[in-house]
Amino acid sequence: MAKAKSPSKKADKTVSKADLVAEVAEATGQSKKAVKETMDSLLASMTSSISKGNKVTLTCFGTFEGRKRKARTGVKPGTTEKIKIPASQYPAFKAGKSLKDTVSGKKPTAKKAPAKAAAKKK
Repeated sequence: MAKAKSPSKKADKTVSKADLVAEVAEATGQSKKAVKETMDSLLASMTSSISKGNKVTLTCFGTFEGRKRKARTGVKPGTTEKIKIPASQYPAFKAGKSLKDTVSGKKPTAKKAPAKAAAKKK
């Protein structure tokens, strides 16, 4: 008798850019080509901003930024020779609260919609 799979949080597969393009195209009714061009432009713009030292924040998702590592001294593997490791920059991502809550299975807290302006009188 085969065991029934228990539901787990582990992903069954890695979602590729092509998978995301297909999913967004289906959800929006746009062509895959149009969605791919939009996604490419978005990623290029984000990459450019981050490489210039800016943070890119997507509300309710997270923040992308470039971080700096200081120069340091390391030890060469297999020997005791000390080597200098130069300073470097690397991309980093910090997940937003809404994304963290969704991934962890918590219900995201509902935000109250701002009160609408009073209707204009005729």
